[in-house]
Amino acid sequence: MLEANIKQQLGTYLQNIVNPIEITVSTNGTEKAEELLGLAREITALKSDKITLSVDENPTGRAPQMAIAPQGQAPRVRFAGIPMGHEFTSLVLALLQAGGHPSKAAPATLEQIKSLDTELNFEVYISLSCHNCPDVVQAVNLMAVLNPNITATMIDGALFQDEVEKREIMAVPSVYLNGELFEQGRMTLDEILNKVDTGAAKKQAAALSEKDPYDVLVVGGGPAGAAAAIYAARKGIRTGVVAERFGGQVADTMAIENFISVKATDGPKLVAGLEQHVLDYDVDLMKTQKAVRLEKKEFVEIELENGALLKSKTLILATGARWREMNVPGEQEYRGKGVAYCPHCDGPLFKGKKTAVIGGGNSGIEAAIDLAGLVEHVTVLEFGDTLRADDVLVKKANSLPNVTIIKNAMTTEVLGDGQRVIGLKYTDRTTDESHLVEVAGIFVQIGLVPNSEFLKDTLELSNRGEIIIDQHGQTSIPGVFAAGDVTTTPYKQIIISMGGGATAALGAFDYLIRN
Repeated sequence: MLEANIKQQLGTYLQNIVNPIEITVSTNGTEKAEELLGLAREITALKSDKITLSVDENPTGRAPQMAIAPQGQAPRVRFAGIPMGHEFTSLVLALLQAGGHPSKAAPATLEQIKSLDTELNFEVYISLSCHNCPDVVQAVNLMAVLNPNITATMIDGALFQDEVEKREIMAVPSVYLNGELFEQGRMTLDEILNKVDTGAAKKQAAALSEKDPYDVLVVGGGPAGAAAAIYAARKGIRTGVVAERFGGQVADTMAIENFISVKATDGPKLVAGLEQHVLDYDVDLMKTQKAVRLEKKEFVEIELENGALLKSKTLILATGARWREMNVPGEQEYRGKGVAYCPHCDGPLFKGKKTAVIGGGNSGIEAAIDLAGLVEHVTVLEFGDTLRADDVLVKKANSLPNVTIIKNAMTTEVLGDGQRVIGLKYTDRTTDESHLVEVAGIFVQIGLVPNSEFLKDTLELSNRGEIIIDQHGQTSIPGVFAAGDVTTTPYKQIIISMGGGATAALGAFDYLIRN
């Protein structure tokens, strides 16, 4: 099942197993069960002195399923499905951590996990093509390994369609805790911990407020924020980064083929590299923290959502942007119930069904092409009279028999039956006629909106909500700089954001010297 090079790499990783572990495979006679058992046998053969395999041919729970546990202990980490694709890394980490190999998570985080004293049973519904799902799976798996009160199960939605339909799951990752919906979408370990540990936010706020003022404080952890932090730290000045989610939109981007000198990469890999590069310097990185207010006093002050107050001599705003919403009736009601924003993640849940893509730019046409290989039919609705996507993408989409492109189409309403999406309405802008399209899924790909709402009455913004900056990255407030997709800089590209971050950091350093 495993290719030779993958098997060789896995064998090398498994050398890090310190304590014996046991894999238990629950089978039900299906082809997928045999495939999972075959995978388990290959893994066991690579490290037979530390890994044993047992087979449960009469399971009372889900099957096929692989359970992993230290030898002699009841399993707390399970994979209901075949953990390949993006989840293969989750499997490898589960094997290593169950075998005593230490996690790279911060010591304080590990202690917080161990101190949780309530029973937590996590079930994470995923698709193997979802690049956001492994973060959640790996987070809850680590929690289960470290704390006997916690269990974690990854469930492949494509393999357990009956559960998906019963729970009406239409977006991944969907996380259930103790049988109730806990959260949908990408979450980090710290975010999950903060949500289950009710006293965490108050403790964090107190600790953050006690920090000394920074020379440069960066708000945002995308390419612009990372570049700004690196350039500032290299000047030898006290640098901090506060970010709601490190990586920003890049973490949701799969194919990156225009990053100069790197022929091809993906978002998660680039984000991991950015974070490691930042941490190579003396940078105080504060993740899962959202800024809600800015005020210029003796220092520039940033208030966080948890009530903490951070101070700095200079500030660099790199809060980025988020997916633009349609803002039509039904969109919010059916978000996660057919309305989606990530075709890579949620596309497999609509296999064999009719879908729509809103937007005819590169992201919209790429989404249509990707979905066409999974779903029955894709209808692309473009507001303008021409498509904005690259010609090569348009030609590819037009060549697909199950893709229909409609121009001059203004989406007016998302329709549902109270539980899930059943269609949408759009108006033909040339005739003013209203049309109904029956679809089960709607993928919104209409660009980005800057994350600048909390700055509305503080800084000078453009009519689109972008922070207005000069050639040095300076905003309308002295000592406050900005970079990346949140600014008026044209062309929202990773490499341009990085350049903007470097410019803002150098501008802030120059400001410190002169003031």
